[in-house]
Amino acid sequence: MRAAEPAGNRSTLAHQVRYALRHPERVPAHARRAARDAWLRLRYRDHIAYYRAVMASDAARSAEAAVGHNPSREAWTRIGRMQFDYLMGHGLQPQHRMLEIGCGNLRAGRLFIDHLDAGHYYGIDISPHILLAAQETLVSEGLQPKLPYLALADDLTFAFLPDGHFDVVHAHSVFSHSPLHVIEECFAHVGRILAPGGFFDFTFDRTEGEEHQVLREDFYYRTRTLTELAAKHRLHARFMDDWEELPHRQSKMRVTTAPDRARTVGS
Repeated sequence: MRAAEPAGNRSTLAHQVRYALRHPERVPAHARRAARDAWLRLRYRDHIAYYRAVMASDAARSAEAAVGHNPSREAWTRIGRMQFDYLMGHGLQPQHRMLEIGCGNLRAGRLFIDHLDAGHYYGIDISPHILLAAQETLVSEGLQPKLPYLALADDLTFAFLPDGHFDVVHAHSVFSHSPLHVIEECFAHVGRILAPGGFFDFTFDRTEGEEHQVLREDFYYRTRTLTELAAKHRLHARFMDDWEELPHRQSKMRVTTAPDRARTVGS
């Protein structure tokens, strides 16, 4: 897998034709995905409800497929380890309290749970199907004594979570599937739950051209759009250049509250 680079507009007919000519073997899978999208759009107008149905469909194939469109267990393990190693390199300590948005079936969460003190990991997801798979991961990894919290969420207001509690908030491959109003909802509320010196890391699909979406599942944003949206909610966002050195197709940003720009965890 190559490192992240800005995407062109993948929603255009020209791109789709070029892609089909280069990868004819992938056309049937894309056609099935497009048909599913059309059916689900008729049933669900709200994006969260729509994407919950997408996750249920993917999870029916395999839990790994539902967290990255890739059923390979090797890829699941490798990408989880990449996320964990990155935060370890940025100062994640056992005593830190962590919230993982879109925890999935604990691809990286199992490593965070093992590293953190008992009760210091909190994972949320919009999919009940994938949270059941997360429970299976806890059992298979023998992590029950760590008492992680796993909760179903309908939005990103974090209303049920306490003020100033989390040293690290983490969202991998969440905003890549989110329209801008969902991201803004997160920005409007994440500052409240961050502890002094805490930070919020998220990945996103980056473009330097026209912002666009494909099948309501994949959203592409300019870095400046997200930086300015964070500033609107009194947050400071910066592009994480060192993540670009890793073999991952998405880019990463880090958000802190304005008073914490100079005293971030692990800085």
